[in-house]
Amino acid sequence: MTASARPQTLWLGRWGFVLAATGSSVGLGNIWKFPYMTGEYGGGAFVLVYLLCIALIGVPIMMAEIAVGRRGRANPVEAVRRVARESGCRGLWSGLGWMSMICGFMILSFYVVVAGWSISYLWKALSGGLQAESVDGMAAIFAANNANPWNLGFWSTLVTIVTMLIVGKGVQAGIERSVRWMMPGLVVMLALMIGYAVVSADFSAGVHFLFDFNVGELTGEAVLAAMGHAFFTLSLAAGAIIAYGAYLPANQSIVRTTLTVAICDTLVALMAGLAIFPVIFANGMDPASGPGLIFMSLPLAFQAMPFGGVMEVVFFLMLTVAALTSSISMIEATVAWLNQSHGLTRRRAAWGVGIVLWVISTLAMLSFNVGAEWKLAGKHFFDWLDFLTSRLMMPLGGLGMALLTGFFLRRRAIREELAMPSWLFGLWQFAVRYVSPIAIVVVFLDALGWLGTGFDWRWLAAILVVGLAVETGLRKRASRADEAVG
Repeated sequence: MTASARPQTLWLGRWGFVLAATGSSVGLGNIWKFPYMTGEYGGGAFVLVYLLCIALIGVPIMMAEIAVGRRGRANPVEAVRRVARESGCRGLWSGLGWMSMICGFMILSFYVVVAGWSISYLWKALSGGLQAESVDGMAAIFAANNANPWNLGFWSTLVTIVTMLIVGKGVQAGIERSVRWMMPGLVVMLALMIGYAVVSADFSAGVHFLFDFNVGELTGEAVLAAMGHAFFTLSLAAGAIIAYGAYLPANQSIVRTTLTVAICDTLVALMAGLAIFPVIFANGMDPASGPGLIFMSLPLAFQAMPFGGVMEVVFFLMLTVAALTSSISMIEATVAWLNQSHGLTRRRAAWGVGIVLWVISTLAMLSFNVGAEWKLAGKHFFDWLDFLTSRLMMPLGGLGMALLTGFFLRRRAIREELAMPSWLFGLWQFAVRYVSPIAIVVVFLDALGWLGTGFDWRWLAAILVVGLAVETGLRKRASRADEAVG
């Protein structure tokens, strides 16, 4: 790799990347979605299926993105272009880097609004503004919070400013330094909340909800949910992992690093469930998923418990930290592109991106108030950003990365980055060539509502058997080609 292909800085160590990538993965969805899915779809049985999906879908694609980032030593656009050219592929593959970078920016454009909810509720918890007598009363507070564009705009703008301040300082002084205290702080706050749940809430009910082994609940819908979350939870196809991978030192194992991130992401999500659901069950509330759980049910539950006001502050502080670590990762690819490809300083690149982000996120914020009637095909601007990224761009980006690294990049080049034993590399290659793409296509079709209820899962097994036979032939041919080149 030439000197020009090197980024200006690297993570100080493997844990810098692990904490940053885990912070990118641990978002609000881990707090209000995954624990609920676990309880609803079979508890411990769902966790096992989910871990299998992480191993076969999330981890192989994440390893591929890190390898591309480190091999290319640049932002997603340049990194994909470099590794594609190295393997004699056409420059059209750089479109994959463009899509992932734009996808991350679009996600952040509506995510800062959601993150603004967290900070605004932290302020309300500190100032005593979360007082109501029922869930309907809390819902009224939530609606009023969104109905005022000046209020909601202030908090989403604050998220944008804090994010740009951190990213503008650079990889080590900004991102790595911030996640080194934010991520351990998040875990400490979760542990504190779990301890509170053990002493003051119905902890056993929360444990049963999350971990009872109910195989009968593992329906096709549950497997689809596990597959979808395994892909989306690791921030794949959004530019963040490729950008972060570019800063990973060459002597750090991609395999070990990826597994550490996947395990940490899952543990934090389960810890969130152990912190939240005992409090919900102690107050006889419905453990429904989504913003209603976090911004309506939970504040009311804390209100009825001893030291609930203190724990409410701790919870929303934790939620704010989780939102900020994700925001930082989503903008890094764009800032790195301006810095590396156009020569802007980190600070100028960050604030330039921040201004554009603020304009677009303001339009997304207005979907909840003065722009509530501005719809196209029945969707607000906020909804369109969510739809285009989660339903289209991320699945297509993940599929493209699997095809690029599985079929088009030279086997020797990708093996040098992954540095795995032959048998383990063979498993990774089979997963990234067949298992991950098929699963992503299934998730993609299901998200668009095209899959239907009559999907026969036996077709997956048949396709994978055929894929295994094809893969055996391809591996033999690749080995002969490598020997010829050598």
